[in-house]
Amino acid sequence: MDYRLSHIKQLESEAIFVMREVAAQFENPVLLFSGGKDSIVMLHLALKAFHPAKLPFPLMHVDTGHNFPETIEFRDKLVEKLGERLIVRLVQDSIDQGKVAEEKGMNASRNRLQIVTLLDGIEEFNFDACLGGARRDEEKARAKERFFSHRDEFGQWDPKNQRPELWNLFNGNKHFGENFRVFPLSNWTELDIWQYILWEGIELPSIYFSHKRRVFTRQGVLLAESEFVTVSEDEKVEERVVRFRTIGDMTNTGAVESPADSVEDIVREVASARVTERGARADDKRSETAMEDRKKEGYF
Repeated sequence: MDYRLSHIKQLESEAIFVMREVAAQFENPVLLFSGGKDSIVMLHLALKAFHPAKLPFPLMHVDTGHNFPETIEFRDKLVEKLGERLIVRLVQDSIDQGKVAEEKGMNASRNRLQIVTLLDGIEEFNFDACLGGARRDEEKARAKERFFSHRDEFGQWDPKNQRPELWNLFNGNKHFGENFRVFPLSNWTELDIWQYILWEGIELPSIYFSHKRRVFTRQGVLLAESEFVTVSEDEKVEERVVRFRTIGDMTNTGAVESPADSVEDIVREVASARVTERGARADDKRSETAMEDRKKEGYF
């Protein structure tokens, strides 16, 4: 067997093992699903892990309302095709209820606001474990995560108070009101994800591939023109050939100029990249500890 395929198969087996541990240890887990490539891979792995049965947990998306329409359309079509249950909770509802306040200014984003919506969703359905597609290679704060990431009764994360995971033994014991965030893709890299997508023939939203889009540059990030972003007079909007390496809010997710219009092309491109995929996320550039601060508050 090709070494690269053997490596990917080992990662697949590890992720499936973690998912089955979640089903065994927790009473009411959920898989967080955004329609992005990592959550799509997570769903693909979950279907493998529990085949031929239905998934033992629902899917949930915390929708900021500022997502790329291609992603939401793909999300809904895929869930309908699979016949799985999707729970959607809206940041707009949290705003309307006065639980969070809309940010103001040129760089306003709803990214941080989704923390409250997520925590409310966990409490509403009494989820005791949330499966997510975060990977340790994405950002330095995420590199501190365990597979089973303990959260207190307020949904907060303490990076100095995480449990050891020797020999793949996972401790899901918790007190009432506490929960876990679980990351089966922890040891995967962006390149691993794309190689797995290639070998498994997994379908993705079109914006991961090269296409023409009207964009402008802000603080080194190539943002897409949209109704959610105010463009200043000195920012020039022009059509370029781009794709997106990661998908989030349209207000802070940057594109990269790229001719890669197939998974094979993307694998080659990622293999030679020198900037991480989150290097184009404006929300991570707000401070040196932006991601860690959000995670401590309950962000995924």
